[in-house]
Amino acid sequence: GRRTQLLKGLPATSTVEENSAAGVSVYNFNVTVSPSASEGVAILPTIVNSNPLTEAFDIESKGGLEFRVITTGNPVLDYETMPKSFDLQIFVEDTTGRTDLNILTIQVTDKNEHPAFRGNMAIQTVTIYVLEGTPPERIYQVDAADPENAKLKYSLLPATVPFSIRESGAIFSTKEFDYEKDPRCYFLNITVTDPDGLNSTETVNINIININDERPYFTTKQRIYRIPEEQSPGTIVANITAEDPDDEDSPSRLFYSIQSSDRHFSINPATGVLQVAGRLDRDALPLRLHPNISLVVRVEDGPSSGHASEMEITIIIDDVNDNPPECNPSAFRKEAKENMTPGTFLVDLRNYCKDIDVDPSNNQFSFTGLSGFGSNNFALESTVSGRLVMTGTIDLENPANPGVEVYTLTVRVQDIAYPNYSSKYPFYISFDNIIYIYIRIKPVNEFFPVFRNLSYVFSVSEITKVGSSIGRVHAIDKDWPPNIITYSIVAGAGTRDYTNIFWISPMNGDVRILARLDYETTQKHIFTVQVTDQERSTTASVTVNILEVNDEEPVCSPNFFSLQIPVNLAVGTNINGFKIECQDRDSDPRSFRYFINEGNENSHFIFSPSAGSNTSRLILSSRFDYESGLDTNWIYSLRVHITDDNLISARDKTTHLIKTGTVTLSIRVIPNPTTATTTTPGFTVVTKRENLYSPSAWYVPFAVTLGSLLLLGLLGYLGLLLLLRLRDRCPPAGKARHHFQVTAPPSDLTNSQVSFHFCVSSQTMTKINTVFDGEARDPVTGRMYEFNTRSGARRWKKSNEPLQPGLAMQVTSSATENSGMDRSEAPSKKEPSEKRKELTATTKPAAKTSAGQSETPGQAGMRLQKNKEESEDRGLSSPA
Repeated sequence: GRRTQLLKGLPATSTVEENSAAGVSVYNFNVTVSPSASEGVAILPTIVNSNPLTEAFDIESKGGLEFRVITTGNPVLDYETMPKSFDLQIFVEDTTGRTDLNILTIQVTDKNEHPAFRGNMAIQTVTIYVLEGTPPERIYQVDAADPENAKLKYSLLPATVPFSIRESGAIFSTKEFDYEKDPRCYFLNITVTDPDGLNSTETVNINIININDERPYFTTKQRIYRIPEEQSPGTIVANITAEDPDDEDSPSRLFYSIQSSDRHFSINPATGVLQVAGRLDRDALPLRLHPNISLVVRVEDGPSSGHASEMEITIIIDDVNDNPPECNPSAFRKEAKENMTPGTFLVDLRNYCKDIDVDPSNNQFSFTGLSGFGSNNFALESTVSGRLVMTGTIDLENPANPGVEVYTLTVRVQDIAYPNYSSKYPFYISFDNIIYIYIRIKPVNEFFPVFRNLSYVFSVSEITKVGSSIGRVHAIDKDWPPNIITYSIVAGAGTRDYTNIFWISPMNGDVRILARLDYETTQKHIFTVQVTDQERSTTASVTVNILEVNDEEPVCSPNFFSLQIPVNLAVGTNINGFKIECQDRDSDPRSFRYFINEGNENSHFIFSPSAGSNTSRLILSSRFDYESGLDTNWIYSLRVHITDDNLISARDKTTHLIKTGTVTLSIRVIPNPTTATTTTPGFTVVTKRENLYSPSAWYVPFAVTLGSLLLLGLLGYLGLLLLLRLRDRCPPAGKARHHFQVTAPPSDLTNSQVSFHFCVSSQTMTKINTVFDGEARDPVTGRMYEFNTRSGARRWKKSNEPLQPGLAMQVTSSATENSGMDRSEAPSKKEPSEKRKELTATTKPAAKTSAGQSETPGQAGMRLQKNKEESEDRGLSSPA
């Protein structure tokens, strides 16, 4: 709007005093409005700006159109810190739109103010602590300032206090304070004044601090105390008291201690109460020699590095009768021989008992109250001496004697003086002691041990097992208690082969056998046994009669044999002249009985005689019948049993021991020779052996196994050397050439001769040291040969027996069969079944020929040549 003079009295300049409170009027002015402004002012006068900016001023209405500028108090005007002049722009507008803007200049004027304390004194009452004994020094610095920066003056009241203040405001102490003598608190009024006389006053409290500068002192006057021994821990001995001048107006804080190391007493560090801490035993060292205990008690006014005082006190320990008499040992073990004479001294108890109380009036004791079973045999010489003696004679073997070996006696050891014991000493139960005396009556070995019999006779079967008991000898000893007696064999009980055949239990006299008994060797054994009680001994004779038992089996020779007979052998013929001879160590030859137990199909064979002789021959009892099919087996394996029960009746056979021997025979039946070449089926010789094992001979299988392993290793090594040698001499098996020749008239094939020329390969070579456990007769030559039943190895047996007539006619057929039967006559457990099938297949062409087709000598020779080559290709060899 239009600029018009609406503010009357402006512009203008005004003043205001610093520190003016809020609402103080600074300047008054009026507002003039236009006559047409019927409604007055539209915008009241307002401070729109200030230079510098401030909110220290405001405008308020006085009524109507009168207004005034006042202080707001925010902030309070300060001449020293704020601007000294402010330009306020005041704006106003009436209702017609006219405005006015003018400036009011306000100048701040200075005012003399009171000086003011600064620091801690400005906000609180200052308390100063001064240690007693501190020399005069500055104790505080007063800080005050004048708003007008005028120089101030410091003073303090009351003037009588031992303090002063300097111009700089520093407060000094003027003396060294003593807490126990001087006042302990001072109040100082510190006044600060400016040059115009304006001042301010504050109070300062000064407290004197007590320091530990005084030594405590004991108030207890007693220095010697006397107490009896064995006081319980915690018993009060003395109450030590002391005072400290530093603690005159406060509870005492003193600390008590015992300077000298002592385990008997302790002192309460706070109260000074002296108490018993450990056992006080006047009768033990060191109190036994030095009963007075000196203690140095120290009192301090601080736990460490304080002032202290010391005082020595003496405590005397008095002896009381607090120990019963003691005996070490409290139990005695003595020996007295039986039949000892009365009056014999046994033990002096006083040498083992004592009372350790120091005072002689407290350590006297006596022995009383001898008691116990059998105490009438003993007595004490006096109650003072304590000597124990025998009063009677003890004989342990006397029936009137109770048989007691150990007498238990008791003796009471008692104080003569009245004991001063109390229940508060739990380590003492009674006022006396009990001594236990064990008197062992030592037996005297007066009697010899005696056998109940002067001699003993036992009968035992010769087959009794080793370790079996055969009887018992018994002896007694009349000594009481019975002595421990032991038995032993001192002579006999052995043979040339066995050092000890019999054994006797040293404790109970039980006699046992240690080796196998043999009636056939020795029928009676006599030995001497001895019984001893370690000092005395007695002997007796023992006779052991051996009872004969049939424990030997018949042994026959040979026990294995192989025979070959023609199929048309006459009935009743002794087969090959074979006979067996048997022996039995414990049986009559007439007791033998022969029978074939197995393998005798169709009962073709018998033994003659069948019983009552030690020799018997093998007889053909019936003819063979292969054509009708009654007989099909060409090889018989006979198991012959020879028993020694021929002389025993049928009723006694159920109770008598019967032994049986065994012989095995292998009989091969040879078919009749024909013009046609026939092939006899292959056979396997089976040898059955029986091994008898006795549990007592456990070492036998071990030795046999070890020997067999060593023998096999040697045989293998020798076989390897022989194989290497044969390879050098013979051509390889695959390239070996075989030659044979058949010479026979076409009409007489039975007289044909077959010749073989071959080199034996290493696969069929007989091993060195081979065991030949079987024998048989060659049907061609009639000679005996030996063979090994496992490997099939064979060799001629050295014999001068002539060829038997019955076997001469078998030469042709046997020679023809050699190529096909070699593997059958020497079977081996390692031979596969497939090879036996090939062997059977090889014989089939010959069987067909014998069935009805005739061959010329040339055809027969070619067939033999072919069969021979096939056999050699399979690795077969001709019989040696």
